[in-house]
Amino acid sequence: MIHQFLKQHSGPLTRELVQEPGNFGLGNVPSRLKPTSTTTSICGYCATGCQLKIHRDQGGNAINLTPQSKYPVNLGMACPKGWQALDVLHSEDRATTPLLRNANGDLCEISWEIALSEFTQRLKSIQRKHGNESVAFLSTGQISFEEMAFLGCLFKFGMGFIHGDANTRQCMATAVTAYKQSFGFDAPPGCYADFEESDVIVLIGSNLCIAHPILWQRVMRNKRNPDIIVIDPRSTETAQAATKHIQLKPKGDLALLHALAHCILRDERIDKDSISATEGINEYREFVRAYAPEKVSAKTGLENEQIESLARLVSEPGKRVSWWWTMGVNQSYEGVRTAQAIINLCLITGNIGKPGTGPNSITGQCNAMGSRLFSNTTSLVGGHDFQNPEHRRKVAHGLGIPEDSITAQASMAYDEILAAAEEGKIKGLWIVATNPFHSWIDSGRLARLREKLDFLVVQDMYRTTESAQVADLILPAAAWGEKDGCFINSERRIGTIKAVHQAPGMALSDFRIFRLIAHAWGCGDLFSKWTDPESAFHLLRDLTKDRPCDITGIRSYQQIDDAGGIQWPYPKDSLEQEQERRLFADRKYYTSSGKAKLLFSSPAENPEPIDADYPFQLLTGRGTSSQWHTQTRTAKSAILKKLYPTEAYVEIHPKDAARLGIEDLQQITITSRRGSIVAQAYIAPTVQSGQLFIPMHYPQVNTLTHSSFDPYSRQPNYKLCAVTIRI
Repeated sequence: MIHQFLKQHSGPLTRELVQEPGNFGLGNVPSRLKPTSTTTSICGYCATGCQLKIHRDQGGNAINLTPQSKYPVNLGMACPKGWQALDVLHSEDRATTPLLRNANGDLCEISWEIALSEFTQRLKSIQRKHGNESVAFLSTGQISFEEMAFLGCLFKFGMGFIHGDANTRQCMATAVTAYKQSFGFDAPPGCYADFEESDVIVLIGSNLCIAHPILWQRVMRNKRNPDIIVIDPRSTETAQAATKHIQLKPKGDLALLHALAHCILRDERIDKDSISATEGINEYREFVRAYAPEKVSAKTGLENEQIESLARLVSEPGKRVSWWWTMGVNQSYEGVRTAQAIINLCLITGNIGKPGTGPNSITGQCNAMGSRLFSNTTSLVGGHDFQNPEHRRKVAHGLGIPEDSITAQASMAYDEILAAAEEGKIKGLWIVATNPFHSWIDSGRLARLREKLDFLVVQDMYRTTESAQVADLILPAAAWGEKDGCFINSERRIGTIKAVHQAPGMALSDFRIFRLIAHAWGCGDLFSKWTDPESAFHLLRDLTKDRPCDITGIRSYQQIDDAGGIQWPYPKDSLEQEQERRLFADRKYYTSSGKAKLLFSSPAENPEPIDADYPFQLLTGRGTSSQWHTQTRTAKSAILKKLYPTEAYVEIHPKDAARLGIEDLQQITITSRRGSIVAQAYIAPTVQSGQLFIPMHYPQVNTLTHSSFDPYSRQPNYKLCAVTIRI
């Protein structure tokens, strides 16, 4: 039965079956993708969402690429990762066939038929024995949102399990929660064009030059001679290029933002019309009275006049002020309230809904916004709520599934899933296109919990990731460039990705793998309309009707390409010529009252302060613009590897190095209460005395980090822990 379905629906399953021209491991390729000289695709790395022009040979295979000159995101620019996006498809360690661990502990090649049989039989056995909460998935921000939705719907509506989360929990959960609580929906309000239209640009916890270099280029295009303010403990590349660097103490950001609000409200440098569209202003005024600049100097490390001057700058009447944040805010034990402190400043000064303004989060992964709306993890697919019975009915009707297959029970978050695995409650784990055995906080915990799992499945394009190496079953997946679908970037712009390369061996797109699993599980009929990514797109599009993320005006992938990407919302009555859609220009929000909420609380205590045994504060973050996450892909490019240090390094202040007798490039050991890492000393005043910085990309770094989480978003606190140095 499975074998027959494989023959009919899966596309090529062996090298011999992929010879049909134009068949890139996805079944029949739509006519618009028949071999031509060029096509376009959104880059598969960060959430900037650059469009690349891909040049193809007569067989339809990609041979080169260039940035697309007219695309409204990157305007003809690409970072080093984008230029080398095709290189990583040819790596020798690609997963090309399913692999199953045998009784001797070796991973052995098997057929898809055996792989599907093992997958279904072993997970069903766990389900029968331990129940629907005994298996979970951990997903990604790297696959198309059609694939994300398919995974979430298959797992929860078809297979009957409850718990799944995406690794956007490591990236954007803070911003999602902050927007939902403040605005009533996860709705980043601004556009990238605001970088070019601001009079004041505030970057907080964001090394834009490195993490999002194309967006820094947008800043450089600004002709309004803007003040560029960087708020960051570290003297990053962005801070060094800014007009002003506010070098505060680590995690002094929330106290600083409260102090800015104190000064602005004290001096009545406010926008009364904007405030009239908010709730909580009287309570907020009273709260920030306690945050005079002199009261927060110990927490921030800043002088009174620095704070007063910054408060005047970000509230000057008539000036357009935009605020932008990334992981320095999000990856924190108090990230949600910090993000909301930024939102509050925009609301009280009227810097929202207009060109050059806004509280704007910059997403990390290429499709994190797609995950936020369509992964079916914390939110019901299409921007709905699992606990709302009307939403469950709407989604069930729209997808043609029984209403009782959609449970109101909330999924556990990423950290809760792993804790349940440690406790022996989660017995089966399915990891899709992510690498938590490297990337998760205090990563040594995963090695320990692995022994508690009865069955670990890893679905990935590489067989050599830290997660794949400990799997029981590896499912070989096609990569970016080998499949169709859509990404959504940080400014809510939907763009298409294209199949321009043949997936190696028996690797299949994640979409096709989910179709095969649905059939093998016995729930294939529920997903009979999910024949290909664009068909799934139409189903998902229709579900968004009357939601803030309504995209019912989009007719096809081709329309998205022709429009230069389309920002949501885009309901049926949208004007074709509108290329940018800022939110809240009408001061109407998605809350029940229609007003934004001013939310706030006092700064929390650092969950792991320094002491005599661990006297240094460790900061982590991006290393160079040529590195990406766990280097699963960038390490496969010979050119990219030449652009960043091969071995881990640690930035240390010259005073600390001199005091400890450390020389430049000397090997030193950094130790936390959880583990140690050996790194080369890089002596530079980029960090303040008493602080260290290590790029997050190296395998051992997360053995150091501390398992603490924001109480509202459950996002990990990657940015701050206590360490010591051993020579």
